[in-house]
Amino acid sequence: MTRLPEQASRKTILGTTLDALTMHQVIARCVAAVSENRRLTIGVVNAAKVVNMRTDAALRQSVVDSDLVLADGQSVVWAARMLGHRLPERVAGIDLFTELMAEGDRRGYRAYFLGATDEVLAGVLAEVRLRFPGLGIAGSRNGYFAVEDSAEVAAEIAESRADLLFLGITSPKKEIFIREWGESTRARIIHGVGGSFDVLAGHTRRAPLRWQRLGLEWLYRMLQEPLRLGPRYVRTNGRFLLLVLRERAGVKRRIEETT
Repeated sequence: MTRLPEQASRKTILGTTLDALTMHQVIARCVAAVSENRRLTIGVVNAAKVVNMRTDAALRQSVVDSDLVLADGQSVVWAARMLGHRLPERVAGIDLFTELMAEGDRRGYRAYFLGATDEVLAGVLAEVRLRFPGLGIAGSRNGYFAVEDSAEVAAEIAESRADLLFLGITSPKKEIFIREWGESTRARIIHGVGGSFDVLAGHTRRAPLRWQRLGLEWLYRMLQEPLRLGPRYVRTNGRFLLLVLRERAGVKRRIEETT
């Protein structure tokens, strides 16, 4: 199984590579990868991940090595535009997750679900069977496995003959698993969906569309879990804003020097 070549749409923003693609274009590339038996790994970045990648070398390399890197957060789209790089739209990881399952429903793909707890996984599978009956469930496993068991997990996925592999695991564990074991799974599309399993299973509420459009989805999540998420979002969002302002000042300075 070969990998897709790096695409010309890739841009470098805040030291992070991003692909300037619409949801429709991403789905088209995924369908092509499945039909041509090619492996395509998908990485998504939001403000927090942009910040964490600057100090976590393993996380950064795992994202950079992805075949597609997409703007999961609206703040990343806005920052890119401020810095002179237009991204056509936000391609949220949870929306791509849903669109891929819908495409798999239409085309008879098989999907493997890796991550979350057994309770959440049961809710995910029940919802998938209800909403996407044409999508075959190749298998599932909770995300609480030891690092040394990764080879066994990858072999189990390979034996399932899954076309789509969804990882509902937190960063950087999911990115590292994809980088080190993605090829061994033999899945064609590999997408780390983070907390999307909790949303699909109904354990977490997603922000209303209006909040999403205003770029406040992070705030909606924080209000649901203020003690756990509050300090993290305050820290990473502040650092992200500082990074954008510094980069913008550097861009303006370079423009002035050349005029």
